[in-house]
Amino acid sequence: MKNGNLFAALRAAFPAQLERIAIETADGPGAPLYYTWGDLERGTAMLANLLDSLDLPAGARVAVQTEKSVEALMLYLAVLRAGYVYLPLNTAYQAAEIEYFIGNAEPSVVVCSRRNFGWVSQLAFKAGTRNVFTLDDDRSGSLLERAALMSDQHTVAPRAEGDLAAILYTSGTTGRSKGAMLTHGNLLSNARVLHDYWGWRRDDVLIHALPIFHVHGLFVASHGALLAGARMIWLARFDARKVIERLPEATVFMGVPTLYVRMLAEPSLTRQACAHMRLFIAGSAPLLIETFNDWIARTGHPILERYGMSETIMLSSNPYDAAQGERRGGTVGFPLPGVGLRIRDDKGHPLPSGEIGHIEVKGPNVFKGYWRMPEKTAEDFTTDLWFKTGDVGKVGADGYVTIVGRSKDLIISGGYNVYPAEIEGYLNEMPGVAESAVVGVPHADFGEAVVAVVVAKPGATLDAPALVAELKSKIANFKVPKAAFVVADLPRNAMGKVQKNQLREQHKALFAG
Repeated sequence: MKNGNLFAALRAAFPAQLERIAIETADGPGAPLYYTWGDLERGTAMLANLLDSLDLPAGARVAVQTEKSVEALMLYLAVLRAGYVYLPLNTAYQAAEIEYFIGNAEPSVVVCSRRNFGWVSQLAFKAGTRNVFTLDDDRSGSLLERAALMSDQHTVAPRAEGDLAAILYTSGTTGRSKGAMLTHGNLLSNARVLHDYWGWRRDDVLIHALPIFHVHGLFVASHGALLAGARMIWLARFDARKVIERLPEATVFMGVPTLYVRMLAEPSLTRQACAHMRLFIAGSAPLLIETFNDWIARTGHPILERYGMSETIMLSSNPYDAAQGERRGGTVGFPLPGVGLRIRDDKGHPLPSGEIGHIEVKGPNVFKGYWRMPEKTAEDFTTDLWFKTGDVGKVGADGYVTIVGRSKDLIISGGYNVYPAEIEGYLNEMPGVAESAVVGVPHADFGEAVVAVVVAKPGATLDAPALVAELKSKIANFKVPKAAFVVADLPRNAMGKVQKNQLREQHKALFAG
């Protein structure tokens, strides 16, 4: 019987010549470092054997909050290889957030940076986690020290396509994060579709400059290169000049719109620098048409914009192959092969081409539900089992999908999801705060910037910068408002609901220019 484990499919795609370079680091301690396909095979085997030695229960979760490194990527692959469930955590998350994730997911293993070991291990042990390891981006830490004692031979754990491979936490509109459960089959089906649709080749070279705690960098980028047996140039963090410097050696680059804006600000971005490139891909946030047009003018390449979510991985994409159509700015292309996408109104009735409504999707890439939230899972699927994305959009007569808004009040800043209700919850707990409203406003670099508007309790005096400073100690930096205002009251409609559209309009020019 065929093994449905995602790692088995990725391993089968490794080149026969395992001594070939798989990943080259372009920054960080000791750079450049060269990892062969054989290094990936042996390293993941040793880490998988370490996990197996811990006598973990079936379906054990492995929660990871570490800086980006090739070893961290190997850990992800080793968790798959050993048949456990990977739980990536944003490196910006603070103690209150980590405490919730550990308490909710109940991981058997937690891996963190050495500098955070004190407080992370305290939270983990308190929650009942038995194993806490450290891993730093300089190839040090207790995880690697223990793994070095293990065999470099490992048989891939048998898994069915429907078995859980990863849990990705997404912020909830009510402020409570939800764990999207993704299976081996979800991840592999999407990787294979993208492999074909984007024309991945063995001689491709991917510049990997994205974080690996996110769908974009961990799944879309890494799986793409691994499934193609293609080399990666690995940057621990994005640096516009460094990326442009390496473009002549590469063929594929993926980034959030913010990264493209920052590269456009560099004089070294020229057609000559991009002459060897095959494909530029953008996602995780809307790409402004100005950025799309400016990129063509500077490089001669139309950026391929695509659309996806933590719950579904990729859903639609502009064409790579010109025979399938043009790459059209302002759209996210066509639904990917095997993905159903429909537009319905508030009452669930289908809408014709060009009409704006709620986007619902179906396909082998759609997750199996939210971790330990059956009611929320049921709420977010229709009776005929289509997933309600919470996005609002339309499908043109020619099939191109356009996203026009987000019905769930989501803010996307620098490619990261920010839910106002979560930030409002923290603000409303602060002394002297009567209520708050958080909105997203246009920002040339981040796409959207988070702005907080706060009302003081009678007799209280609030200092907006102090509120922002307090938030910085409680939540990830990308969620912290870039501006805050103290006002007498919030605009409301006849039903008493806060009119956030008025707040967005009021502050829309805040970051203009």
